[in-house]
Amino acid sequence: MMNRWLASDEMIRRNEKWIPGGVVSLNRKSEPNICFRNGAGSHVFDIDGNGYIDYQAGFAASFLGHNDPDVNKAVSSTLEANAVLMGAGPTELEGEFAELFCRHVPTVDKVQITTTGSEATFHAIRIARAVTGRDHIIVMQGGYNGWHNDVSCNVISSPEDIGPRVSPGEYPYDTTSAGIPAAHKSLIHIVNYNDLDSVAYVLKRYPVAGIILEPVLQNVGIVPPQPGYLEGLRKLADAHGFLLIFDEVKTGFRHALGGYQSICGVVPDLSTFGKAVANGYPLGVIGGKKEYMDFFIHPEKSRRVLIAGTFNAFPLTIAAGIATLKKLASKEQGVYDHVYARGQEMENGLKSIFAAAGMTHYVSRQGSAFCTYFMDHQPVDYHDILQNHNFELDKKYRRKLIEKGIFHFPLPIKQGSISYAHSQADIEKTLDVTKEVVKSL
Repeated sequence: MMNRWLASDEMIRRNEKWIPGGVVSLNRKSEPNICFRNGAGSHVFDIDGNGYIDYQAGFAASFLGHNDPDVNKAVSSTLEANAVLMGAGPTELEGEFAELFCRHVPTVDKVQITTTGSEATFHAIRIARAVTGRDHIIVMQGGYNGWHNDVSCNVISSPEDIGPRVSPGEYPYDTTSAGIPAAHKSLIHIVNYNDLDSVAYVLKRYPVAGIILEPVLQNVGIVPPQPGYLEGLRKLADAHGFLLIFDEVKTGFRHALGGYQSICGVVPDLSTFGKAVANGYPLGVIGGKKEYMDFFIHPEKSRRVLIAGTFNAFPLTIAAGIATLKKLASKEQGVYDHVYARGQEMENGLKSIFAAAGMTHYVSRQGSAFCTYFMDHQPVDYHDILQNHNFELDKKYRRKLIEKGIFHFPLPIKQGSISYAHSQADIEKTLDVTKEVVKSL
């Protein structure tokens, strides 16, 4: 087959001379490696002239769609007003954003603003350690909470690296990066999602400061919490005196204006947000209960948690965040009704296509986020996926969709993300192409 991405391949080769790997965030590297030039709404275009209906959305960040006109207008207006980055004193924009945020996420008393979600999770873990005076942290097998030492492990591990399922118990630290001290790794404990017994197992053995998790495991598709799981974590946190941290960088604002915590009814001690909160502009947020957030200003120097960053609350980014929150909250816009309806259409269509083809499948969906697993049931954790999902079929399926103009990230079990910009016609076109692809498989 003729290579449709000659210019993209050349771009990677040229970049490799100046950038290790040819791309600035190595989790973007994939096969095929496509260089995208621009996008509008639900569509993106590459430098080879190919167009796609997009379900990658910047790892789910562009919730309103690429280059949403209302968000871009707010950014442009802020730029034209000659907003400045002073690094001294507060700004009107950051105060407006913080008030708006706390009003829409009532489980959060106060917030601090970062540039990325990884920074937000970094600060959340620091606060947990400062509050409790303990060092040990529990993370989820198959979860993703950023790039820093505490969480740079067990993202999409091989069966050989983590071994078979154990419960109750914990898994080996499968690092995603060199340069992490062994002493630091000893403070991190990896358990399977939806496994309360393993959390209890770790609690009996180590002084745990906090547990951090995506309330819906969305780094390996869409794995929802089983009934009672999140409630069980809340009870364990209260009983053992550690902090429960929800990483809502992916789930926050995509599933509900108040975050997934407003859906499940479980209130964490701290939460982190990013991605959809500013429709793809680089913005992270850490928020939570006043008693914990005030550790940023603790009167005792030895207990005070540092937060700093020249570009925290950068004016253009905060303008994007304010515009995004206002649009999400607008009843006239009806963002959530729209994306939930498109999500239901996608789920129904995919189920019908795979059932008609006699293919083993399970379509997992939470609102506008979805994933097709080539297995016969809803997975409960990462080991379940490893043992039952057909990874090779998934890889072929995604490649063929991309070749026909439907872009999903070309790595098995990554979620698809529907945006407010996706129309019913987009979903119908996607399903028509999927039908062709399934026939070819």
